[in-house]
Amino acid sequence: MTNNDAYWVLNGLQGIGPISLNQMLERFGGDPVRVLHADRAELSEVRGLTQRGVDAIVSWQSNFDLSREKERAAKLGVRFVDRESDRYPGILKEIHDPPIGLYVLGDYRFSRPSVAIVGSRRTTLYGQGVAREFGRELSGRGICVTSGMARGIDTYAHQGALDAEGGMTVAVMGCGIDIVYPPENIGLYRKIGEIGAVVSEFPLGRRADKQTFPMRNRLVSGMSQAVIVVESDETGGSLITARFAGEQGRLVCAVPGRIDQKTSRGCNRLIRDGALLLSSVDDLLTELEYETTLPYLNIAYSGERDCDVEELDEVELKLIKLFEGGEALDADRIAKQLQIATADIASTLMMLELKGYVAKRLDGSYEAVSRYS
Repeated sequence: MTNNDAYWVLNGLQGIGPISLNQMLERFGGDPVRVLHADRAELSEVRGLTQRGVDAIVSWQSNFDLSREKERAAKLGVRFVDRESDRYPGILKEIHDPPIGLYVLGDYRFSRPSVAIVGSRRTTLYGQGVAREFGRELSGRGICVTSGMARGIDTYAHQGALDAEGGMTVAVMGCGIDIVYPPENIGLYRKIGEIGAVVSEFPLGRRADKQTFPMRNRLVSGMSQAVIVVESDETGGSLITARFAGEQGRLVCAVPGRIDQKTSRGCNRLIRDGALLLSSVDDLLTELEYETTLPYLNIAYSGERDCDVEELDEVELKLIKLFEGGEALDADRIAKQLQIATADIASTLMMLELKGYVAKRLDGSYEAVSRYS
C-alpha cells in the first residue's frame, strides 16, 4: 500500500476528525501505512482518538472501500491529494487542523496568493455587485479568489473571478466533491473545475450537514492570506469563517454597509471589533503589501467602460473628480466650479455618459456610475 492510499483510507473513515488524524500521524512518525497496521493497544495511546475511531482503523477494510472510491473518483476526473504532495496547498499546512488530504477537481496547483470572499446567502444587489467586482479585480491582478460556492455572495465572488481574463478561483465544498450543492450552481461548478479547482476534504457521497459547513469554512480561510466578508447578519457561516481567519492569523476584512440593513450587521460588527474596513481592493492590497498594477481613480467603477482612465482628456478627468464624494451634479453647477462654459460641460458629460463614467438622473443631474450597480 502506498502512502497516498493510506492517507485516502484514513481520510475516509468515519468517527475520526482532522485533529485526531494529525495527532495519530504524529504519534506514528508521520507514516500513514504504520497507522493502518497498528494494533488496538498502540492506537489507544493516541490522545483524543475515541474507541469508535480505534474500531474504524482496526477494521478499516470493512469500513472503507478504497478500490470503489478510486474508481468513482477516476470517473469524475478527481484526484486525492495528500499532505505530502506538492499539489497540496502549502498555506493550508499552517493551520491547527489541516486535512490530511483533499479531493481536487481541476488542474490548478494553488500557486497564487489567495483571498477569500464570503458572505450571506441572502444578499442585496449592492452585496452581489461588491462580491462580483472584488472577485473580478482581485483575480485580474493575479490573486486566486477562494470561496464556498454557496448561494449569494460566494456565487458572485466566483463569477467575478471568472470574469477576469486569466482569472483564477477555487471552490471549497461542504460536502463530497461529487455532490453539487447548491444544485443550481452546476454550471459554475463545471467551469471552476475546468479553469481553477473544486476541492473537498470529505469522501465521495458525503452530504452537507451542520458539521461539514464549519469544517469547510476553516479551509476557505486556511487556504487564503485574507478573508473579505461582504454581507452578513450577526450570525452565520461567514462570521464563522472570519473567526477561523482570526485564529489562523489571516487578515480579516469587512465591507461596511447601511446601519439599518440586516445584511450589514455582521460586517459592521467585525469592523467595530477590529477588522479592516474595506472600501476598495486597493485597501486590501496595500495592507497585504502587494504591488498594485492597475491605475486606480478614486471614483466608482462599473467595469463596463468603453475606455480606460488613461484615455480621458484633462477636462474629463477634472469633471469626474467632482463626483468623488458621491454627489449628484448638474451641468450649470459643474460649469461654475470648473469655470467652463455650460455648453462645453454638457457635451463632456454626454461623452462621459457614453463611456460609462456617469449616468443621467431623472431630474437632469448626473452622478458617478457605481462599480456595484
